[in-house]
Amino acid sequence: MFYDTRKNDHGLPHNPFKAIVAPRPIGWITSMSANGEINLAPYSFFNGITDRPPIVMFSSEGPKDSVAFVEETKEFVCSLSTYDLRTEMNATSAPLLRGENEMKAAGLEAAPSRMVKPPRVAASPCALECQWIKTVSFDNVDGRKLDRYVVFGHVVGVYIDDRFIQNGRLNTAAMKPIARCGYDEYAVVESVFSLKRPAGGG
Repeated sequence: MFYDTRKNDHGLPHNPFKAIVAPRPIGWITSMSANGEINLAPYSFFNGITDRPPIVMFSSEGPKDSVAFVEETKEFVCSLSTYDLRTEMNATSAPLLRGENEMKAAGLEAAPSRMVKPPRVAASPCALECQWIKTVSFDNVDGRKLDRYVVFGHVVGVYIDDRFIQNGRLNTAAMKPIARCGYDEYAVVESVFSLKRPAGGG
């Protein structure tokens, strides 16, 4: 099949785009307002974009509290979403009122960060403490303004649960990180394989 995204004429009951761009890492973003209110929300349009320096991004459909809070205090934390925390991660996607703490509502404990004010999810095996770089909004190819925002952050501190460092490497599969697929489907990393790059590769 083929379809024109401008017409959305795929003929399927649900848009397959998110099922193609998958699996997608989940940025479980903690942010804090200028008044000290805590927000925790999962974003599946999330990724690292460079490692030197380490920079991450997450994309929001609409100017949600995460975007607003990050811009107010210029900091955020991304905790790793894992299979063991899947229910809590999903619970934090509920549309609570501004100022209501999703972390508490989901029964999660907060742990203090070292270099930024927003806390991390205590039960998560990894967390990235970030300072805000910029927020970008953009137009589509027709020049129409989109209600979409991409937030970029410089990772200034990294928390890792020492249990998952084995033989000098972080054991990704042991943490069982989850990723978003299409529709209501997720994937979990439980095994990995290695490929050596060709000689001279970057």
